[in-house]
Amino acid sequence: MITQAPRGTKDWFGKDMDQRTYLENIFKDLCASYNIHEIITPVFEHTELFQRGVGETTDVVQKEMYTFEDKGHRSISLKPEGTAGAIRAYLQNGLANEPQPIKMFYITPAFRYEKPQSGRLRQHHQFGVEFVGAESPLAEVELITLVSTFIKKIGLKDAKLHINSIGCENCRKEYNKALLAYLKEHEEHLCPTCRERMEKNPLRVIDCKVPECKEIVKDAPRTIDYLDDECKAHFEELKSLLDALNIPYEVDTEIVRGLDYYTKTVFEFVNEDGFTLCGGGRYDNLVHEIDGKVSMPSVGFGMGVERILYFLEEEKVDLPCTRDIDLYVGILGQEAKAKAYQIVVDLRDHGFVVETDYLGRSVKAQMKYANKLNAKNTIIIGDDELAKNEGNVKNMETREVTTISLDKIADCLK
Repeated sequence: MITQAPRGTKDWFGKDMDQRTYLENIFKDLCASYNIHEIITPVFEHTELFQRGVGETTDVVQKEMYTFEDKGHRSISLKPEGTAGAIRAYLQNGLANEPQPIKMFYITPAFRYEKPQSGRLRQHHQFGVEFVGAESPLAEVELITLVSTFIKKIGLKDAKLHINSIGCENCRKEYNKALLAYLKEHEEHLCPTCRERMEKNPLRVIDCKVPECKEIVKDAPRTIDYLDDECKAHFEELKSLLDALNIPYEVDTEIVRGLDYYTKTVFEFVNEDGFTLCGGGRYDNLVHEIDGKVSMPSVGFGMGVERILYFLEEEKVDLPCTRDIDLYVGILGQEAKAKAYQIVVDLRDHGFVVETDYLGRSVKAQMKYANKLNAKNTIIIGDDELAKNEGNVKNMETREVTTISLDKIADCLK
């Protein structure tokens, strides 16, 4: 039916929109305090960007992308995540030639064809940050601190930080050999997808959600045991920084994240029920993978807006997300309409939230409407009020009435 939105999508209006806007404003203000600048990238990109950046063996690319051929016979995909597009923009706009690091944040729609479930939609929205040009673990600590602060500011229960290291290309070679040998011993019990994955990218098997596969990989070799000296030193420094800053964490060797571009550090914030609220990590090779020339160490994270709102609702957290209506201006009579509306405009210019009547209701009906809007104060303006240049402002909570000049209403509201 054309009156129904496509499955896995959502309209944003009313309380839902107010809550989302509240979260966005907190996220934007927090990023500003970290000197992180906003970036907006296109909703669609060339499909090759995600194949090369996200990885051809990932579920995202193989199963979940919305891909189509445009009228110029180019393969185009709706963005399934924010990182690849942000790095493409970083390269295209010459940011690699600017003083590093470059810190970018985005609030973006993302599209994945998957079964809609709690906190997940086919068109969903992500908060994300990309920190490009710094190889120090302090970059990871900065993003971890930002996420932790955001979670506390919005009122979610403390989420536990889980960290792991999946190494770099060098140590991954030895690890992949060990993992592949282990998986071959259990090949007949793996799902068809994992039997295919184990030859192309065995690390992806660790991320499989099929119960039989999850049981098998419980005893599989762990990346952390195959780190080379550089990756091991990086991970040890990260833990040392977290310890020094009193940031609690848990080393979780099962975290590998679902995208191919990650190297070294990966992290997640997990709530007490075991659900992931946010995930991210380091991706030192992605810039080079996309550009083929420039190399820049980078780290980032993504956080699903709908997922955060879902858990806020589960935890019964009320967001102070709407501004109250400071004054409802009732209109009595045709002659008073223009002057009353001019008062509305003037008060809005002073920064007040003001509402009025547009339907020609009776005074009684207007007061009922003002009550439904939870207006803090009301005033009725008719011919008598205009003649005297004064009216009665009524506080709807205390029922107190203040008679005041129509030119001084702003002072009364203050």
